[in-house]
Amino acid sequence: MIAVVQRVSHASVTIENQIKGQIGTGFLVLLGITHTDTHEDVEWLSRKLIGMRIFSDADGKMNLDLAAVDGSILLISQFTLHASTKKGNRPSFIEAARPDVAIPLYEAMIAQLSIDLGKPIQTGEFGADMKVSLLNDGPVTILIDSKNRI
Repeated sequence: MIAVVQRVSHASVTIENQIKGQIGTGFLVLLGITHTDTHEDVEWLSRKLIGMRIFSDADGKMNLDLAAVDGSILLISQFTLHASTKKGNRPSFIEAARPDVAIPLYEAMIAQLSIDLGKPIQTGEFGADMKVSLLNDGPVTILIDSKNRI
């Protein structure tokens, strides 16, 4: 799994002109799922996200996690994170998991994040045409790949 984590002051996702999910302070997480991902990736990535200390403390140092700032998560599925651009100008998405694999893992990630954070997670809709709006705070943007954890 690949996650692009953006520290935000606020973020929202709109589908067919209706706001589906929105948060204040927290993380906008764009999640790409590949065909080799498992529930182990879900559990590891959830713990990593919840424990990330990238909010500023009183001294201005990135030292606080989501719980310390009462932050929230907006999770958006994004198969394009697994794009291959090695050949030509049209990306290949062959490494992105098909919906029969990706949807259960996406739903497992929502459930795991909610458990680990102790509150509901805001989401987009898997496979929908979404408009994502955010105010990146910092900016702080971090890429996490569950396959690079060792």
